[in-house]
Amino acid sequence: MATTLANINASNALDQTSSNEPSWLIENRKNAVAKYLLLPNEVSPLYSKYSDANRIKPQGVFLNLSQDGKKHILSGDLAKRSEELENETGILQIGAEINKVSIKESLTKQGIIVMGIKEAIAKHSDLIKAHMEANPLDHSEDRFLALEAAVFQSGIFVYVPRNVIVEEPIRIITSLAGDGTSLVSRNIFLAEQGSKATIVQELYAPGTGNPETQQAYFELIESSVKANAHLEAVTLQAMGMDTVCASNRKAFVERDGKMSWYVGLFGSKLSRFKTDSVMKGQGATAEDVEIVFGVDNQSFDIMSNLIHESQFTRGKVQVKSVMKDTSKSLFKGMIRIGKDGKGAESYLAGHAILLDKGAKSDSIPGLEILTNEVRATHSASVAQIDENQIFYLTTRGLSREGAKREIVSGFLEPLSRKMGPTIRAWINYLIENKWQGNTLMLRTDEAMAQILEVENSRYRETQDIFEKHYKYR
Repeated sequence: MATTLANINASNALDQTSSNEPSWLIENRKNAVAKYLLLPNEVSPLYSKYSDANRIKPQGVFLNLSQDGKKHILSGDLAKRSEELENETGILQIGAEINKVSIKESLTKQGIIVMGIKEAIAKHSDLIKAHMEANPLDHSEDRFLALEAAVFQSGIFVYVPRNVIVEEPIRIITSLAGDGTSLVSRNIFLAEQGSKATIVQELYAPGTGNPETQQAYFELIESSVKANAHLEAVTLQAMGMDTVCASNRKAFVERDGKMSWYVGLFGSKLSRFKTDSVMKGQGATAEDVEIVFGVDNQSFDIMSNLIHESQFTRGKVQVKSVMKDTSKSLFKGMIRIGKDGKGAESYLAGHAILLDKGAKSDSIPGLEILTNEVRATHSASVAQIDENQIFYLTTRGLSREGAKREIVSGFLEPLSRKMGPTIRAWINYLIENKWQGNTLMLRTDEAMAQILEVENSRYRETQDIFEKHYKYR
């Protein structure tokens, strides 16, 4: 039986979600739900006046916490995506149901694990418990983080053993169910020492068409990157325009490890993404690259924090937003260098371009430095599209709309170069479809083939951001 978000309490949350779970996880859920019930939607008073978290309507968000085992029938594009997984390594999740798991035999022999979080808790609780004990969460820092830790119904577990290099991406395709229910997920990615992998996450939602029901996706992603490991996590959010998506992302990076977040945000009425990259070990590196494209009255709330806890760590955040019509974006970022962060280098940037008079964007970067001998800078800008540039391009034969698209392409180009050609192709494909008003979903059609061909032949920028930024200082 479905429970609304407004009716969640300590009793129904735990009774329906924690059956057959180990005692340590149940205790973790109890602590999280207690915090959730006490916290406001926006914890920081600095950001509360900018927040659009009130777009989430708790009384209209229905959660099937009991997981009654209802099967969801695949159709259309999702059925095709399921077929494509036969030749890849990945997992398809519809609502709380794990619909398909596909792992190449060669990876299975190397010890790669890809499965639903419920199955992982039953079969690999030692790995999950060790991760949670080594990287405890502070549930009081964000209300939705507490919600996700308290009542997660499902999620994905990915484990890459020591010194295993996974050449092809591991695909995670998640779609909300067609019955209008919402979903809370907890995803855990573990990359052991010396390993390397790329995880690509696609998020979809059909929408309900019912003004009294609001479909929402709440997720918590925890990435543990051990010494000398490199993990890339790519997220393409292409959910329906009447849905809500709230994501909390945590990366814990140990000595000489590297965590790379690549994010493309296109769908949802409200997207609220918070990323914390914690560099725990000496020489750890973290980067967060995000591209946001908003139309109509969409709202994007992006927060990215670089937390340097050890010496000679490197972090960078680059977020670029393109706002059209009456859409709006909010970028919040913080560089925190602790007292043991000597030699840290950190860069934080949030830039937005507004294509129409009704569009809006705010950027709030910050620094908190507790030691000396560090490099830490931030930058932010918000600007209307340049009418002189539009005029110049229209005199060269482009329509006004075509001129805008060329300017946007040039604005995003330096950022997209940081990504591999395949990721760039997926993002450009979604941008093109959104600009044309088409359904947002990755497809292996002729248009995608053409974009992939172009991206594979393009020049990829290799100059390091730090060299570029400090060259003349």
